[in-house]
Amino acid sequence: MHSHKFLPTRRELLRLSAAGVLGVSASGWLDRLAAHAAEQAPSSGARHKKCILIWLDGGSSHHDTFDMKPDAPDTIRGEFRPVQTSVPGLLISEPLSRLAPFMNRAAVIRSMSTGEGEHSRARIFMHTGYRAGVGGLRYPTMGSIVSNEREISPTGMPNFVVTGMHLNPANHSYVSSPGYLGPRHQPLIVADQDRGVENLRSSLSAADHGARLSLLDDLAEGFLRTHPSDAATAQRTAYQRATQLMRSAGARAFDLTTEPAAIRDRYGNHAFGKGCLLARRLVETGVPFVEVYHAPTPGGWDSHTTERANEVKNIAMPQLNQGLPSLLHDLDVRGLLDETLVICMGEFGRTPNVKPGGGRDHYPRAWTTVLFGGGVGRGQIIGRTDSRGSTVEDRPVSGIDFMATICTILGIDPNKNNHAGPRPVRVVDRGANPIRELLG
Repeated sequence: MHSHKFLPTRRELLRLSAAGVLGVSASGWLDRLAAHAAEQAPSSGARHKKCILIWLDGGSSHHDTFDMKPDAPDTIRGEFRPVQTSVPGLLISEPLSRLAPFMNRAAVIRSMSTGEGEHSRARIFMHTGYRAGVGGLRYPTMGSIVSNEREISPTGMPNFVVTGMHLNPANHSYVSSPGYLGPRHQPLIVADQDRGVENLRSSLSAADHGARLSLLDDLAEGFLRTHPSDAATAQRTAYQRATQLMRSAGARAFDLTTEPAAIRDRYGNHAFGKGCLLARRLVETGVPFVEVYHAPTPGGWDSHTTERANEVKNIAMPQLNQGLPSLLHDLDVRGLLDETLVICMGEFGRTPNVKPGGGRDHYPRAWTTVLFGGGVGRGQIIGRTDSRGSTVEDRPVSGIDFMATICTILGIDPNKNNHAGPRPVRVVDRGANPIRELLG
């Protein structure tokens, strides 16, 4: 008998360490780990909203989506026609027409002005509320911030899940890093929705599995008493998370084959549609934060050239027009949309002028984000750009303004101090001016 076979490999351990919750098991391990979890969990019993972040990786054009300029010259307006929505006077792009009925549940922020025009820096800024390198710290992403504020799920499900892949899979730190909050707040990353989360079943009986994990935890606890270290704590946390997820009835949410075929077809047989369906299933089980990446082509929404602009037109926009409305519809009919904030955004916008060869370049000076549901989507338009869509004329919203607004909507105080070791660090950097029109 090879008793070591019940343990994950090092690679599996690193992947499972992103499971997002503290673990429990049988045979005495349950009580000990539950007590350990209770010591670390927030004590607030307040009801919090959930959040699904739809990330349009590469940066979508506000002109071609939610801030159209139909009276501008062709070189600014672009090729898409506007369509009327459920909000009088609120126009969106025809390729996104299936979103039109949902715009009365939306808040369109047309006055984003963030100043970061390089992909990596802009992604970090819009995920964390801090500019890259400030203070010499690695800051937690939005999902990790939410995870830190939520109690550990009694169901064994993670607090933070990321699904899909972005444009730079070799460097996903801005997606998966919990920063100074530590490994307990890493996301579970589901890169391939068809495969879901693998290895969730033990080959041993529950009693044998629990007994071996109990022994392992005794050894880990003894080692930590004499050799305390972040690496040892992270390893112990990885086993705990993986074990609790294995025992969770909610883990069935990761298996999309249990969803009726007609519903799966409605969301779309592509990674983004499957990601939206998975997000809906996860928030139904109580997962508080899910991020769905949308980068369906090598360029994603990064439409510099005619080729890339055509990929956005023919692939990215139709997928968004299928998956997102299906998600909003299902949340609505299930009574979940008012308590679930759905954010649709990328890292910046695109230039007002269409390039001579086609496409638009990076443009953080004036761009658009959209919030659906969450109790704030009431057919509002926040801010305004000029007739060319090149400058913000009313109610500029910075990156920290936006992050502070999202935190406040989700019941998190953006001025609260977390701690990086002994050092207090605000949830959102100083100087934020939350969008009060969305918080009343």
